[in-house]
Amino acid sequence: MITRLLCTLAFSAAVAPAGAAIIPFPADGAQQVDPDTQLVLRFDQPPALGNSGLIRIYDAANGRLVDTLDLSIPAGPTERTTLPPAPYLATPYVYANGPRATNANTKAGTPSAGAEPGDTRYQLTIIGGFTDGFHFHPVIVRDKTATIYPHHNLLEYGKRYRVQVDAAVFGEPVQWQFSTKPRGPAADAERVEVSADGSADFSTLQGALDYVPDHPAKRVTIFVRNGDYEELVYFRNKSNITVQGEQRDKVRIHYANNEVFNPHPPNISTNEVPGTFPSRRAAVTADNVKGVHLRDLTLETTLKGQAEGLLMTGSENIVANTTIIGSGDALQVNGSTYLPDVKIIGDGDTILGRGPAFFERCEIQSKHAFMWIRNTADNHGNVFLNCRFTTLGGGQTELARSPVNKGKGYPHAEAVLINATLSGISPAGWGPVTGHTSQLRFWEFNSRNPDGTLVDVSQRHPASRQLSMERDAETIRNYSDPAWVLGWTPPR
Repeated sequence: MITRLLCTLAFSAAVAPAGAAIIPFPADGAQQVDPDTQLVLRFDQPPALGNSGLIRIYDAANGRLVDTLDLSIPAGPTERTTLPPAPYLATPYVYANGPRATNANTKAGTPSAGAEPGDTRYQLTIIGGFTDGFHFHPVIVRDKTATIYPHHNLLEYGKRYRVQVDAAVFGEPVQWQFSTKPRGPAADAERVEVSADGSADFSTLQGALDYVPDHPAKRVTIFVRNGDYEELVYFRNKSNITVQGEQRDKVRIHYANNEVFNPHPPNISTNEVPGTFPSRRAAVTADNVKGVHLRDLTLETTLKGQAEGLLMTGSENIVANTTIIGSGDALQVNGSTYLPDVKIIGDGDTILGRGPAFFERCEIQSKHAFMWIRNTADNHGNVFLNCRFTTLGGGQTELARSPVNKGKGYPHAEAVLINATLSGISPAGWGPVTGHTSQLRFWEFNSRNPDGTLVDVSQRHPASRQLSMERDAETIRNYSDPAWVLGWTPPR
């Protein structure tokens, strides 16, 4: 064992358990590596991941310790817990036109703290520059492959790095080296590419989002090649950016995240207006963005509970030809958003948000109530044109509900369905509804069964309303126009 370890240190080759082989990625001695790369070890048999040991990354030129992952620290909570006592919320700072609070326990993952000990309760990393850390898995094992996730933005262009994995992590020590690209894409590039195999400008979507200017003068397209991207994605305060997948069903961006794993501080409002504390429970979060387009992607969280595949807040955004998979609140959208040809799959309250959101030719599948709308009188809520609603798991459920939550009701909640196809919807269609309903807009026009026949709406909830062409022609025309609903004209 000692001889083998000494040879490893001397020759920088990956060491495997006796009779086995470990193939590192990037390969030992590889050059032109993306600084945002994940580190992958491929075994000839499923590895056993230890619950102790360190993974360290050194600057090979001077021996400086760049990053440390400590496997003895749990990834994150697995059940609801009370957040640490004060000073969990520490120094206020200005964010997106309003005050924010920062978590005092997020040293790990900051550029100055790669070699310093961090919080020992849970793993923490900084994503998208947001100073409150996210809980994350430092190593994820899938079958015979182990993926190591360095803290974000610690590796740099034009460097040579040595990775050292303690024996306690996989049963034997592993060490190898690689060199990063000398530089990134041009600062004014209008298109950059992401590929999970390391053959493009970036290896992760987060790496590309971190690199692209926040507000480019010309629209920048981040083209994501087909592949499996297991990563938490969070970006904020960006505009004029398109994330374009190569093929909708072959670009899968996913992570095991939910409100338990990444909770928000108690008594802090989340996502309602720019400047409030963002939720961190989604697989992909676009926070306070404008003119961001997401196209031809699959976005998924693989945990149950309050867990969005996508959480988007901002204005004049587009989500097109994309599949979104989550649990409770599979999609949360706050701020004017156009969503054509989107498929949404969830467990209940599948669409949560404050609007306005215009859904066109969408397919929504849910086990329980399809949506919980929280818009105020200042803007529209959710409008669906030529969409299909399908209840999963047998039985029946409602299209939307509007209960009082934490003492707060939503008397102006709006969900309007025009030419919808309904399957598995209860005869009441809507509910429960609490509080004043005079301003509530749970409206339908021309709802049909899958066979094309009209839905029997004779038992609809009394707070809802059926529109008719004879009486409501102008209303139907207005609600069929995304520009009228959203306040801006999206391309169709």
